[in-house]
Formats: sequence, structure tokens, C-alpha cells
Amino acid sequence: SKTELNRLVAFLQANPHITIELEGHTDQLGPEDYNYNLSVKRAQAIYTYLITAGISPDKLSYKGYGRSRPIAPNDSPINRQLNRRTAFRITSIHTSN
Repeated sequence: SKTELNRLVAFLQANPHITIELEGHTDQLGPEDYNYNLSVKRAQAIYTYLITAGISPDKLSYKGYGRSRPIAPNDSPINRQLNRRTAFRITSIHTSN
């Protein structure tokens, strides 16, 4: 969603002292190696969007986790959809003293 991505851009612009890791995730359907590669591509797409929006690559990293970190059981279409996601995690906060 571009709305959510633009909110992340605004957050990063308002907080120039933080760095984040973009995380890609998948459900458990399909081969593990396919899911891993898909998760990397998901995270990388967000990384590219943020850089295009003017965020410095120095503030960003990305990683695919495949199906290794589900947030819901993979027992229904709705739950599998929840597991197909991207997220971000603050990795450091730099202070200038």
C-alpha cells in the first residue's frame, strides 16, 4: 500500500537518527527456497521504494525470513494471508551528543 509506504517515508524523515531493517515474510505453502526468495524480493521492493522516495540507503537494510516467522497459524487462507507480509524493525538509534 502506497499510503502505508508513504507513512514509513514520513516516519523516517521525521526520525533521521534511526536505522531500520525491512523484513519480508511468507506463508508455508510452496517450497522453502521459493518462499525464502519471495520474502527477500518483498523486503527489497520496499527498500527500493524508500530509496526512490529519498531515504538514504545508510538508514536501511533488508532481509527475507521466508516462512520461519509466522504471526498466525498457517491453517486457513486468512491466517496465511497474515503471514504474507513485510514489516520493519528499528535496528539502531543514533544520538548526537
